[in-house]
Amino acid sequence: MPPVAPVRHRAAHVAALIIVALTLSAGLAPAGPAVAAPSARQNAVTDDPEGGTPALRAELEAASKGYLDAKRALAESVQRQQQLTAQLKTAKAEHAERTALVEQIADQAYRTGPLRTASVLLDNTSPTNFQDRVAALEAVVANENQALQELQETQEQIAQDTRAVEAEIIEQRKQETLMAKRKQQAEKALTVANEQARAAAAAPTNTSTAQNSAEAAPAPRNPDGSWPAESCSVNDPTPADGCITPRTLHALNEAKAAGFTRYVSCFRSGSSGEHPKGRACDFAAQQDGFGGDATGGDRTYGNNLAAFLVDNADQLAVLYVIWYRQIWLPSSGWQSYSGAAGDPSSDHTNHVHLSVY
Repeated sequence: MPPVAPVRHRAAHVAALIIVALTLSAGLAPAGPAVAAPSARQNAVTDDPEGGTPALRAELEAASKGYLDAKRALAESVQRQQQLTAQLKTAKAEHAERTALVEQIADQAYRTGPLRTASVLLDNTSPTNFQDRVAALEAVVANENQALQELQETQEQIAQDTRAVEAEIIEQRKQETLMAKRKQQAEKALTVANEQARAAAAAPTNTSTAQNSAEAAPAPRNPDGSWPAESCSVNDPTPADGCITPRTLHALNEAKAAGFTRYVSCFRSGSSGEHPKGRACDFAAQQDGFGGDATGGDRTYGNNLAAFLVDNADQLAVLYVIWYRQIWLPSSGWQSYSGAAGDPSSDHTNHVHLSVY
């Protein structure tokens, strides 16, 4: 029979190991960073350092695009109305002249009487003279018919131009209504986002500057004034190493030409918004990259850059600009913008964000 003591010893050892294992699995040991529960603010931002949410950026993109499209359509309608109004004015002036001419011809016909044709033909002294009088009479009749026809055409043109002007006015009211809806869409999305991040939001910061911005060269447009569709088709010249659209490259080069030559990063995959589409750039306020909150001269640099982009929004096809907890929209100007995490990147206190159409 085997000795009992060694068996009891092994059993006690196994029991001790089981107790230790149960203790660790029950969470009695100190918790390390790997198992610590993340805070609500950590949960707010996952894979995108830009701040905000994909839904918010989609709303802002749609609202700004819709607003710019309606604004362009409104401008085109106003231009057409101005051309039609000038055309209508010319037609009315021609109508007055042709009316006077027809009245003059009618008065002359009344005074000469119905024998005018016969007297013109019979009052001659030679066959040659007779032929000349016939030709002259035909010319008079043709002149009368032409005057009447031109008068009628002018009246029809006036009616057509008047209807066209009225149609343009209706079109303008339609585009103004659409612009108002897009403005409301953007501001509502921002209000909801700011209320959700109220605890992290700081007071709105004035991003304006007294310095006059340089004038940027306009990006190419279609003949009708719209922006041509562009894809992420040119190499991103920034260290981001990706692709951007030709219009984004134009805005980047214009900013550099205006003296804003500090660190820039454009393309970014794995995020929402315009960065992965090649239609956005982040301009660092500091000289060498994205650091903490910009202060002093760095803050002034950011202010001036934001002002440059806003002042040249039409030339650069700007959808929106974000800087120092504020966002500029073509429909609403500067509005409060709360980042999702309260850090310099998501609050945009260390860089100016630009999104283009």
